[in-house]
Amino acid sequence: MKQRIFMYLFIFTLLFVVFQYVNSKKILEEYESKISTYEEKVSTLEQNLVENQEMIEQLQEQAFNMSQFSLEDSDAAMTYFEDQGYRISDLAPFIKDQLYETNFAERDNHPIVPYAPMTDGKMMIDAIRILNHKWIIANFSDGKYWGELLISYEITEEKELKFELIKSFLYPIQVPS
Repeated sequence: MKQRIFMYLFIFTLLFVVFQYVNSKKILEEYESKISTYEEKVSTLEQNLVENQEMIEQLQEQAFNMSQFSLEDSDAAMTYFEDQGYRISDLAPFIKDQLYETNFAERDNHPIVPYAPMTDGKMMIDAIRILNHKWIIANFSDGKYWGELLISYEITEEKELKFELIKSFLYPIQVPS
């Protein structure tokens, strides 16, 4: 009888060990699969992080380059206007508004844009960038044709703005091949 008890005990122990082994193996394989999945995700996220850091560096460089030619970031231009009693925070929007108002001139041709409209539209200034205390660059378009302007401006003693076209460029139309 003792021998049977030991045999049953041995078989039970053997089954228990086999069960534990199989169960542990499944758990281990599951953990390894989760780890490999997480490693792939980490690798993807690291790659995205590197790409995003490169993009951030490019955007910072672009922002720096754009700030090089800006009225608000030019100490010399700000000092020039402040010495004349103007506040840059009020002056920059005023200059832009005055230039945009030229879009609504009564005559057919724009007073600054040297090109006649080639469509039913009117040549109008779309975007303006004040470079410093003397120059402005602007984009213009009639809806189909577009170009760029380099404009000089000055504020007279009567506090009037005078614009003078320095140079202009009309982009050629791209004919599809």
